Amino acid sequence: MTYYPVFLKISGRKCVVVGGGQVALRKVKILLEHNADVMVISLGLCPELTQLHEDGVVRALIRKYREGDLTDAFVAIAATDSSDINRQVMVEARNRAVLVNVVDDAENSDFIVPSYLRQGDVTIAVSTAGKSPALARKIRTKLEKELGGEYAHLVGLIGETRAELKQQEITLDGDDWQSALDLDLLLDLLSRDEREKAKTTLRHNLEAKRYQVPGKRDR
Repeated sequence: MTYYPVFLKISGRKCVVVGGGQVALRKVKILLEHNADVMVISLGLCPELTQLHEDGVVRALIRKYREGDLTDAFVAIAATDSSDINRQVMVEARNRAVLVNVVDDAENSDFIVPSYLRQGDVTIAVSTAGKSPALARKIRTKLEKELGGEYAHLVGLIGETRAELKQQEITLDGDDWQSALDLDLLLDLLSRDEREKAKTTLRHNLEAKRYQVPGKRDR
């Protein structure tokens, strides 16, 4: 099975997790990290989920899942230990055009959740198409050691520079940016807290690309 990689905006969207154990808790935590409006449905909740409910962080229906619980949901996650209930959740989700993930059942899921790491606005997701979550985590751990916080600072610097160029009505294409991003140099400068020098270097590289091809100055 081949998956289409995509980053999904769930902030403020209703996401329903059916299940109240540790697996459901892990799914809930990931949804909360991305500012989802989380509803948990389960006859019983583990202590951590109970606390999140009591603190008003998530909403909860302390009962069995029933038809209609996915009304207005954007995403549904079936995380119970009952294959029958998980299948019922999947069927309702499909009928309502709700994206559904059935834990440990890629065949009946619309999406799987990859192992990922984040440095500021830089997010790297690793997937093995559900075949080996352990390997995906291992790869993610390896990447975490190689990616420092400088990447997060670099994203901010690039975003700031792009906004300034846009305000000046200067347009550069993707190839220009690729050539201008001297990663080793820029990351080294940022690691030494030389942000202004890094920004000046980037602007210089971009300006060189802007005037390199006739006619680019006025684009």
